Amino acid sequence: MDSQQFREFGKAAIDLVADYIDNIREWEVLPSVEPGYLLDMQPENAPEEPGDWKDIIKDFNQTVMPGVTHWQSPRFHAFYPTGSSYASIVGNILADGLGVMGFSWLSSPACTELEVVTMNWLGKLLGLPEEFLNCSPGRGGGIIQGSASEATLVGLLVAKEKTVRKLMKNNPSLDEGGIKAKLIAYTSDQCNSSVEKSGLLGSMKMRLLKADADGRLRGETLKKAFDEDLAQGLIPCYVIANLGTTGTCAFDPLYELGPICNEYDVWLHVDAAYAGAAFICPEYRHLMRGVEFADSFDFNPHKWLLVNFDCSAMWVKDGLDLIKAFDVQRIYLDDIKTDTKIPDYRHWQIPLGRRFRALKLWTVMKIYGAERLRTHIREQIDLAQYFAKLVRSDARFVVEPEPSMGLVCFRLKSGDKITKTLLENLTNKKKVFMVAGSYRGRYIIRFVVCSRVTKKEDIEFSWNNIKEEADLICTPEVHEKPKIPALQHIETINICEKSK
Repeated sequence: MDSQQFREFGKAAIDLVADYIDNIREWEVLPSVEPGYLLDMQPENAPEEPGDWKDIIKDFNQTVMPGVTHWQSPRFHAFYPTGSSYASIVGNILADGLGVMGFSWLSSPACTELEVVTMNWLGKLLGLPEEFLNCSPGRGGGIIQGSASEATLVGLLVAKEKTVRKLMKNNPSLDEGGIKAKLIAYTSDQCNSSVEKSGLLGSMKMRLLKADADGRLRGETLKKAFDEDLAQGLIPCYVIANLGTTGTCAFDPLYELGPICNEYDVWLHVDAAYAGAAFICPEYRHLMRGVEFADSFDFNPHKWLLVNFDCSAMWVKDGLDLIKAFDVQRIYLDDIKTDTKIPDYRHWQIPLGRRFRALKLWTVMKIYGAERLRTHIREQIDLAQYFAKLVRSDARFVVEPEPSMGLVCFRLKSGDKITKTLLENLTNKKKVFMVAGSYRGRYIIRFVVCSRVTKKEDIEFSWNNIKEEADLICTPEVHEKPKIPALQHIETINICEKSK
């Protein structure tokens, strides 16, 4: 393919993406395909001869698009958002076009230094303590990881090595393998599955501590767990606090957990994957009170801050902890001497190589500006509140817990079984996509405002679909009791009551 063909191919692809976003409401949010559909449509072997780009666009439309779940649809309310914007797409194009591999400063100075710049910008927007920033007098700083899952694992591995070094320094007779076998990590039973997975990958037992009735891990629960394990000869090593749990977007009180972790010299990592973006708005920063006690903090701009996957922003108080855990030297990796404030990011992460991810974060922050990003967060929270108001207007439903950020959880009053049926029927019809959760032992439906193009009319569309499906399985409740004899009232009992 020559440069002219590339330009034509690229322009066609950009037009396709722009048209897709402009007309996204025309697509059903879920595809109507069966497992294996694409395997049957594609040849068994790779093509031997070069293909025409026009045929590729045609094949894409005919085979790939029918199997896409439309995460950017304003009717997609499952999980949490996956960020996307034209500014980020352009940043990705620039990064892919340059094709650099930024494992050291010399391998691409701009790749390293733009990451330092954007992570300092972003950390200041969040209101993080200065010691987490690369521009501070200390050894703190930020790095873009691939995901919050990756950041949690990085924190665990660093905490593990730091604890082993500390104990062996204090008592050289200790066995390294023996120490590692006794290390324990802690988090809430409301944590994301990736948090528990980090314990498996890092070969460290992960205790899932019971959250309180509101889904928060409390300080007294953590302290009790520490004391129990210490009494058994085990070693508390790593704690993951959740700011915005997956199920109900609950916030662990860092001001309780942090001092306990500091007292016991245990690494505290903050996972704010979704909700952390809201901290660019000053009115939500109280939810991270106590963050100064943390050793590391992570959130995903690729969720709620309009940056395309993958872009997970992680800050640490002391970058030297990462270097001591991950530093492996080779002669071909020798770099020129740089100022101590320029991090060698290959020692801050699991892989050696790294994409120029800072470019898409940079283009988003430059195009939108801080105030427009704040407006985006606030507008989506307002839309969630509007949806909650609609749900509360129907006496058959209950909203619980209280809406948090862009998440609203609700259920039918008549029981778990009929709530589950409602969700299954809506999913089968593919007009609206939501997923289930659990709150205080009850089955709930999670509704998240995800797409950046979501408007009030889209919220009403989704609610009308929910309400109409509820009408099919559950008769509307009468707000005023009709004046009928008691026996007749019993015989005409709400259909919903029969489904309990």
